Amino acid sequence: MNWQTSRFQIDLTQPKVMGIVNVTPDSFSDGGKYALSGSAIKHATKLLEEGADILDIGGESSRPGAPQVPLEVELSRVLPVVVEAVKLGVPVSVDTYKPQVMQAVLDAGADIINDIWALRQPGAAAIVAQHSSCGVCLMHMHKEPQTMQSETMLGDANAIVAQVLSFLEQRRQYICGLGVNLSRISIDPGIGFGKTVEQNFALLARQRELLALGLPLLSGWSRKSSLGVVTGLSIEQRMPPSVVAAVLAVQNGASIVRVHDVKETVAALKVLSTVTALRKV
Repeated sequence: MNWQTSRFQIDLTQPKVMGIVNVTPDSFSDGGKYALSGSAIKHATKLLEEGADILDIGGESSRPGAPQVPLEVELSRVLPVVVEAVKLGVPVSVDTYKPQVMQAVLDAGADIINDIWALRQPGAAAIVAQHSSCGVCLMHMHKEPQTMQSETMLGDANAIVAQVLSFLEQRRQYICGLGVNLSRISIDPGIGFGKTVEQNFALLARQRELLALGLPLLSGWSRKSSLGVVTGLSIEQRMPPSVVAAVLAVQNGASIVRVHDVKETVAALKVLSTVTALRKV
């Protein structure tokens, strides 16, 4: 399976590691560390040296309760980083839901739009549809960042998986109806976006059911609060469970894992790949 993006056809026969570059002062994990464009590019270069296959650049925190960022502020954060990142020779993803930001970063050469709103904001789907080849990741989110964890989804594991699957199927049909080829689309179950701890882990355990849509799946467990709940570890201590979650996600069918700890995740996936290959002998 390949993922068609603006400049690259990404071969997903082996899982790909997406390194997170937060150009924000308030992200839940590394807020402020890479808020300046120079430090963000240095961080992006470091992630590539550690083995990242894709860079994901974001200028607005989507942590629970995070305030919305004005358009001009997000553009000022993200665009200079994208302009430099596209020179690094790897696919560049931008984590945004604003159509104006989508247009600006695609014009600057970005390859993928990674949208927590799954192109539901007015005008967003049209921007992607009008582009000839950019990739897009459609994520499931219940409610919105300001309310999603105070009003989480209702239902047991069966209901949650069915709701997420139904939502992503509807979004797939809508985007394809605008002329976007299936090869450009990936999906994300939205771990931590309006789900309880139990619901998040149910989605991981039953993640393969989402593959029925026939689309590559992106998984984002890195340093999430659910890992903290079950381990008792602070954000700064969550690298080990984050790596385990990434490996489990790949075992359960994920094609892309979005992570902060690239070096450790790449190493763990090499071990998994070695064992998997020997099983086939």
